Amino acid sequence: MKVRFTTGRVRVRLDDLELVALVNGEELSVAVAWPGGGWTLTLNPQAEGLQGEGGGLVVGLRSHLPTLLDPVEEGVTLSGPPRVVIEKDFGPQHL
Repeated sequence: MKVRFTTGRVRVRLDDLELVALVNGEELSVAVAWPGGGWTLTLNPQAEGLQGEGGGLVVGLRSHLPTLLDPVEEGVTLSGPPRVVIEKDFGPQHL
């Protein structure tokens, strides 16, 4: 999972294996920690909406999984705040 934080926006790029993990009910997390703090982003396939606390953000994807599975769709956007854009980044690495 690749994550980019910018002002008011979080962009997430998922590969094909990460999408399969979400469909199978697994949470995906990425974290950056430093002494006294850090940031964490968790994609939760069984929750809805956005929940933030401290340096952590949980993105609920339950109603968005069908769109992410649609081969025609490039991703989904949750309006937030923050605005969260989740894109599929399927390359040849898992063929």
